[in-house]
Formats: sequence, C-alpha cells, structure tokens
Amino acid sequence: MDSFHADADRRSILAGLSALLALAPLGGSALAQGVDAGSRAARPFSHVDVVAEAKELSLNPFLPPPRVPESLTSLSHDLYRQIRFRKDRAIWGKSPSRFAIELFSPGFLYTEGIDVFVVESGKVFPVDIDDQAFDVPVPELAQILADLGKFAGFRLHYPLNRKEFQDEFVVFQGASYFRAVSRGQTYGLSARGLAIDVAEPGGEEFPIFRRFWIERPSDRAQSIVVHALLDSKRVTGAYRFGIYPGEATAIDVQMTLFPREKLAHVGLGALTSMFMFGPIDGPDAPDYRPAVHDSLGLAMHTGAGERLWRPLSNPLRLQVSAFMDRNPKGFGLIQRDRRYEHFQDLEAHYQTRPSAWIAPHGDWGPGHVVLTEIPSKSETNDNIVAYWRPDRPLSPGAPFTAGYRLTWPNQAPVSAGIASIERSAYGRSSDTKSRQVAIDYGSIGDIPPGEVQTDVSVGAAKLIDTTTLPNSETGGLRIFVNFDPQKAELVEIRVQPRYRGRPIGETLLYRWTRR
Repeated sequence: MDSFHADADRRSILAGLSALLALAPLGGSALAQGVDAGSRAARPFSHVDVVAEAKELSLNPFLPPPRVPESLTSLSHDLYRQIRFRKDRAIWGKSPSRFAIELFSPGFLYTEGIDVFVVESGKVFPVDIDDQAFDVPVPELAQILADLGKFAGFRLHYPLNRKEFQDEFVVFQGASYFRAVSRGQTYGLSARGLAIDVAEPGGEEFPIFRRFWIERPSDRAQSIVVHALLDSKRVTGAYRFGIYPGEATAIDVQMTLFPREKLAHVGLGALTSMFMFGPIDGPDAPDYRPAVHDSLGLAMHTGAGERLWRPLSNPLRLQVSAFMDRNPKGFGLIQRDRRYEHFQDLEAHYQTRPSAWIAPHGDWGPGHVVLTEIPSKSETNDNIVAYWRPDRPLSPGAPFTAGYRLTWPNQAPVSAGIASIERSAYGRSSDTKSRQVAIDYGSIGDIPPGEVQTDVSVGAAKLIDTTTLPNSETGGLRIFVNFDPQKAELVEIRVQPRYRGRPIGETLLYRWTRR
C-alpha cells in the first residue's frame, strides 16, 4: 500500500497553502469526545462545499500535503505500532451514538499529515487533540502529535458483531485506500478512491485523500456519511461515502472528478488484493498450506448478462488482462473458499477474509474491467489490482461524475439458474499426460448432467477432449478440459456449460502460461 509524503516545516507549508481558497479550513474546532460548539466559530457544511473545493483546487498546480517531522517518519515499525489512539478519547465514544471514530498517528511509512473534520448539526469543526490522545512508546511523541494536529487516517467503530461492543469495521489510511469488513470477517483486500496509470511504463500515479469530513449520525442511525477531498498531480475529486455496516457492509460511493490534465487511463471501483497460490496456480516452493490468498478470483456480471469467473494467478511476469464490456452490472474480487481446511493457517484466517463487489449506479458506457497480476514472493504484498477503465479519457474543464455501491460480502451476488464455480484446479491427466483443467460447479438443480453441453475454446492450443460428470458433493458438475499447448507460451481457455441452448453456469476464463 502506498504511503503519503510530507514536509517537517508545518508552519511554512501551511502559510503557502493559505493562498489557496480550496485549501482554507472550513470551520472552528472539535473535541476528541465530540464537538463542544459553545461560542466557537463554526460554518455550515454540505457536500457542495467539497465539490467547490475540489474544483477550485484543480485550477492550481498540485502541492503535496506537508511532511510530518522526522521524529515521526524515522520511527521503526515496532515503535510506530505502539502509538495507539486511546479508546477513552474516541470521538462520540461516550455519546449515545452507535458510531465512534479513532485516529491514526502519522509516522513510519505514513509521512504526510491529513486533516479530519467532524460535522455536527450541519456545522463543521476540525478535530483537535491534546497530548493525552495517544498512548506512545516515547513520552516526547505525545506533545509532537498534539502540536502537529495532523493524522494518517481514521477508523470507524460500530456494534457489528455484538450489541455491547463497537467493532472496528472501516479504515481510511494511506493514499486513497480504504477497507472494510462485514459481520464475522477479518480484514483482507482494500479499495481505492481512484487508480491512475496502473502498470503503465511511466509509472503509476497515486491520488491521496487529503481531507475528510465525517457527519455525526443520529443516536439511532445505522449508517454514517464520510466526505473526502482527493488530490493528485493530474486530478482532484470530491467523494461522498454512505456507509452501512451489517451482514454485508455496504458503501455507496459518489465521486466528482476535476482533471488538471487529460487522463487516458483511470480506474473506477479499484480493488487491491493478494494471491500467492491455490489449486489452479500452485506454490513455487513447498508449503504446508494448500492455499494462500485474500481473493480467489475475479467475478464479472457483464452488461449483456453473462456471468464470468477468472481465477487469479501469481505469474512469473507481470500480467494485464482486459475484459471488454458496456454498462457492466458488476465485478469484484471474490474469496470463495470459506473453510479452514482449504488454507490450514491458524494465524491469517484467510477463510474469513471479505470479498468486494462493485455495482455501478447508472450506465458506465463502454470500457473494460482490467485485471493486473504482479509476481510476488511474499503474502504481505498486495499483487492483484482490478478496476473499471472507461474507454473515454477524462479531460480538463469537463467534470466527471460516477457512483457505485461497494459491498463486502462472503460471496459475489448470484443469478438465478447460473451455477457458481466452486473450485478450479490445474494439473496433468492420468492417462494422456496432457494439461488438464478441472472445474467444479455448484448445484444445477434438476438438470440431467448427461444432457449438459460444454462450450470450450483453448485459443492457440490443441483441444484433446472434454468430459462432464455429475458432482455429488456440490449437486452440480465437474468438467475436465484436456489440452496440448503445443508451442504456445500462453493459452486463453474459455469454458461454459449449457442446457438446451442457455448457460447454466459461470463462464470460466483461464489464462495458462508456460512455466
């Protein structure tokens, strides 16, 4: 995950920023326990203010947020982890609200400071802290953090799993990254506000959320609203996140982007995950675990209604795949394996990691879902990126708006009559020694397996044979595809089961590469 960069001389940087109307503070002051408006000056707030700020900011060259002092950026990982926001100082923590906010300290990899505001009764206040807000490993750090008044991000708490405890369920921290969990889950993959130039030769641009405004919900509210100001070298943006914790936590994302320059390669609904190995792409070195991944595959629901499943891989070389579509109904990175036996990891608990599903609001027009797979030797590194890339570039002077619902379920949404691929594996056939892909489908209802036709294409390879068998474990099918790659270095395989001319299962898309 990308970190921020900033400047130690806070006062001089802020003096330079004061000339920019878009970066002027919107209001008075806030207390860590909530907001004590009293006689303090406060200004009205609405999302329109964030849009106006983003628009004004786009008219000026990009200026990075101030870098935090070296006393923070030089901290080791172990020392940084010991800086913790105190539970008794949580914003709204002692109020009747079901929600509470805890803040992250800048330092270590988080070298830039961002602003956090709260909105109460329609008025906005910046969050103020003192030298008692954080537990620190070195006493001097407490005053440094209080004087700085900047943060690396924040996390939201809500009684997600039981009524008497406010669980952490959403985190915004680092660049434009954020992540969430649903009931019973543990953190895994992340989302991004915007992706720019992923895997391009000139390098990727990482926009940042440099300001947040968090609206205080009513005492009985089961949702919360967060606004954010996005900024980078070539674009600014105003974001609104409507956040709904629950069985499947949902986040409604609305964005308005103001390009400073023409942007040909942007990614909407960007997701970032990790895949090391699994049944279709085994480990490069012996491992006691059968699988290691935050996500198993990319699922897509096309504008034409087809359900696609693309298993993830950890390639030897960078791999970029593009799946053309128009007005997609949804896509996401999915963790389908939900049993401990599939992973055998007592610490990571990969079986409880969330999936993430993007469902566009309205029509997104022509474009393609992009999947980037990056070679990796460490499960601590995210090496999978997926997003929607519009065909039409973003241009200066033409604000771009889009919205989508991002949910964090265990599984992708299903379509009636379409069986999901529960497992796909790669190996060699026992008789012909040819390459073989095995695909297990879930229940197909009362359809006779013997009457299922299988449409198969293997690109540049030679198709040897296809076998379709009933699968008593899933109530569905097991399909074997045997092929000979011949001289091909890369083979694109497509498999779709059909009954009486209609699809009855997801279409498997698998890219075989020679190792």
